[in-house]
Amino acid sequence: MTPTTTDELLPTRPDRLELGEGIRFTGDRLVLVDLLAGRLLTAPDDPAAPLETLLRLTVPLGAVAPVEGRPGHWIAAAGTGVCLLAPDGTTDRLACPEGDGMRMNDACADPSGRFWAGSMGYDAADGAGSLYRVDHDGTVHQVLDGVTVPNGPAFTPDGRHMYLADSARGIVRRYPVDPATAALGTPELFLTVDDGSPDGMTVDEEGAVWIAVWGTGTVRRHLPDGRLDRVLRLPARQPAGVCLAGDELHITSARVGLDRPGPYDGALFSTRVDVPGAPAAPYRPSAFAPEPV
Repeated sequence: MTPTTTDELLPTRPDRLELGEGIRFTGDRLVLVDLLAGRLLTAPDDPAAPLETLLRLTVPLGAVAPVEGRPGHWIAAAGTGVCLLAPDGTTDRLACPEGDGMRMNDACADPSGRFWAGSMGYDAADGAGSLYRVDHDGTVHQVLDGVTVPNGPAFTPDGRHMYLADSARGIVRRYPVDPATAALGTPELFLTVDDGSPDGMTVDEEGAVWIAVWGTGTVRRHLPDGRLDRVLRLPARQPAGVCLAGDELHITSARVGLDRPGPYDGALFSTRVDVPGAPAAPYRPSAFAPEPV
């Protein structure tokens, strides 16, 4: 099949982020992070309005998920571990499993309400990163190691499969997930990217995976069998994060590492797509955890 390619998208908001990542639609708002600056941001409904800062941390902030039953509270991959964030910026550390030279990266909650977060070395040392899972009771478990730059994870709508990119190695793997126990099965290679690095991902209602491909100025939609279905072109070299708010796809990008950033590097882009996606799942503490299935 021949993939559909769109003309270049243009941003409407004036913001240019150093490392725009972790973009999520929570059902009532769009949030994202400027990762290295430790800023949690929200996008007003007016597409031309600048982003607003919700919280600012003193450590890198990889991504957040809302906490069910606690309006304005977030669980976050931040610094060297995972914490809970209150509306006033107070942090409650759940675990700090990483040490010097390491930081947390991308993260999300799965449809069952567990939180998954990746770590990496500041120098992207080969195999130094891990993937952690936060259960409903707040305990943090290392579930994978030997990853270099983990991005995603992203889950199918039924929660039975997880996609995880190892950006430095140019690969995306698909893992079976037991929704009741969160145990991961044997992974399969979903795709290899030869011309860039797979970064942030999201899965739409048809099970297709949207992937921001760092270094290429493109976002790509792959069908569940891995075939390339659609390519969106951006005037930004480093697309970093993607999310769906219904049938609107939002894309972050980055200026970090560019000697001469262009006028749109670091911008936030938005476009309508044919297949919608569900809002980001919340983290569900034990009091709100679903019954095992």
